[in-house]
Amino acid sequence: ALQPVESGGGSVQAGGSLKISCEVFGTTPMVYSMGWFRQGEGKEREAIAAIDRDGVTSYAESVKGRFTISRDKSKNSLYLQMNVLEPGDTGRYFCAATGWSMNAAEALDAMGREDWRKYGFWGQGTQVTVAP
Repeated sequence: ALQPVESGGGSVQAGGSLKISCEVFGTTPMVYSMGWFRQGEGKEREAIAAIDRDGVTSYAESVKGRFTISRDKSKNSLYLQMNVLEPGDTGRYFCAATGWSMNAAEALDAMGREDWRKYGFWGQGTQVTVAP
């Protein structure tokens, strides 16, 4: 099994930036696509960014142009650079990884579904709080 472990969350003022990271432990299944989803208090899960093994990315409209996802395959690590943060970005951010052969758009769609557990793994999450 894969075990993603997130780090780097915190509090920031609106308009500020934050970078969160994730390291995936375990070697099987081999990681194909990775991504981030978030959940704010009282809100539904929202998949926000995904990246496949070829480096192709996919983003939710809510973060496009502000967030950048990247990965280091040699370290089995994933990153999310978040700029121009808004109070609506507040929530717990989860790193997800799958061994299924999904492209970035497919992974983004799957991570947003409640049945994601059929396809991949996720960590405990890291809290991001954006103050007005």
